[in-house]
Amino acid sequence: MKKHINKIFIVVALFVSTSCADDYLDTTPTDAVGVEETFESTQNAMAALNGIHRMLLLRFDSQGQPAESGVMIMRDVMSDDVVFTTTGNGWFVSMSRWLTHSNENAGDVRFVWRYYYKVIGNANMIIANIDEAEGAQQERDEIKGQALAYRAWAHLNLVQLFAERYDASGANSQLGVPIVLEPITEGGARNTVAEVYAQVNTDLAAAANLLEPLGGSRNAKSHLNINVVKGIQARVAMIEEDYSTAARLAGEAREGFDLMSESELYEGFNNIDNSEWIWGSFQQDDQQTFFASYFAYMSLNFSSTNIRSNPKAINSSLYDMIPDSDYRKGLWDPNASDPDMRDPFIDEATLSSFSKRDYMNRKFLAQGNASSVGDVPYMRAAEMYLNEAEALARSGNDAQAAQVLYDFVSERDPDYAMSSNTGSDLVDEIMIQRRIELWGEGFRFYDLKRLNLPLDRTGANFVESVINGKYTEAAGTDNWQWQIPIDEMNANDNMVQNP
Repeated sequence: MKKHINKIFIVVALFVSTSCADDYLDTTPTDAVGVEETFESTQNAMAALNGIHRMLLLRFDSQGQPAESGVMIMRDVMSDDVVFTTTGNGWFVSMSRWLTHSNENAGDVRFVWRYYYKVIGNANMIIANIDEAEGAQQERDEIKGQALAYRAWAHLNLVQLFAERYDASGANSQLGVPIVLEPITEGGARNTVAEVYAQVNTDLAAAANLLEPLGGSRNAKSHLNINVVKGIQARVAMIEEDYSTAARLAGEAREGFDLMSESELYEGFNNIDNSEWIWGSFQQDDQQTFFASYFAYMSLNFSSTNIRSNPKAINSSLYDMIPDSDYRKGLWDPNASDPDMRDPFIDEATLSSFSKRDYMNRKFLAQGNASSVGDVPYMRAAEMYLNEAEALARSGNDAQAAQVLYDFVSERDPDYAMSSNTGSDLVDEIMIQRRIELWGEGFRFYDLKRLNLPLDRTGANFVESVINGKYTEAAGTDNWQWQIPIDEMNANDNMVQNP
């Protein structure tokens, strides 16, 4: 049988199978249930949906591919705010040099493509079968709504990475990615960018219609409810420059979620129970993923070779923009290399063997020195405040934008005064706040691309030997598109490679 689009798995698993789809057609893995049995009841189908939730945390082919958190790291290290202080043991260094994503043979390129299409494949199995499952209609709606949202979210990530940027002033007839709406066994041709975004919006609207009546209820924050769907819709509207819609949806998405306190800012961004988190992955204490973890690369304290030798730092120019009165300034230490000047958050006993580099972060904390366990944030109320403020400012509603910005920043900086900026100056202020707040959470590459901005690492603390002299990339070049993996090119006669 011809291999389908990067081996989309049709396994709907209690614990997502990592065996190939062809294997599943022969025998049912011990960690999966058969398709018919899966959709006998909504209870079983919910277990299948939990497989997708869990998929966001699972290791793929290598330890540097910890599912969604791995892609978050890749997006940020390609940008201008996360700094590698040394090459460390090599993980993600080639990505920071803008080499990996332009190599069709790279394992990480294959991983990203396979990962999102695997989410889509499993979501499609649920969408195609859930209507016949025994159970309450509300339960069927909840499961189907989440599957539709996952399908939209995965397509959205794929088109932002593997296609040219969406241009609100154009027809967007450029090649996007294949839209997959059923459990197919052959890969199709690439749809246009316009078609992909249209499908994303269709799926999100359908998801919202199913989940809105539930009033925000869900089993856990790792599940997708109406707030999450509206948050994703707000992100799409920002890309499409539909700013009135973006502002409205961002405001609705954060309803019921309070901004975290000063003390909570220093708890390590590792707890899904944080009042500000709208959506994230929950990791059980006994489900240690060791080096295949977000916190094995981005935390202050997990004792991995990567962390010990290459603590991640903030762009020094960005750090200098943070007022001393801003609580967030303490999330990084500009003097970490000097034992007489470094902040007291450096635990000399626990981190005695760790390198101390200026501007290193303490934003992310693993469960412990020997445990990389930690919950991963995908959507927070802070992002929605910033989306709303930016959308209002870009649509000329300066007073409203300044008020939303004040409502947010004053919770981070007690000395912050209502902004008197207008127009592009206000937009610039909001974008600085966005870079500070969302540092390390996987947003910056997408922001640069959606706004058609260049990569500019000059005048900061980037190390030339680490990034191989990759300080700049002009806006809109072919390099902003990831290459389609060679496996997909070989397996799919309909596939066209990017320039």
